[in-house]
Amino acid sequence: MEIKVVGPGCKNCKNLLNATQEAVKELKSDAQIIYVTEMADIVATGIMRTPGLLINGKIKVMGRVPAVKEIKQMIVDEM
Repeated sequence: MEIKVVGPGCKNCKNLLNATQEAVKELKSDAQIIYVTEMADIVATGIMRTPGLLINGKIKVMGRVPAVKEIKQMIVDEM
């Protein structure tokens, strides 16, 4: 499983990265987390508002930081 956290490095982007890392840890998942910060790469993901979260190439979140519990459910739904 591939998870991308997308954002230019703002506070909320880092909060989403931390929440995603916590969710993966709690699930004991071997998912690969990639932090996408380059503007050209952000545009290529299709995310229009950051922070964003993609799981297996599917946009799950744009413009907000969901709770760890919600991220965990998104991950489970993609397993």
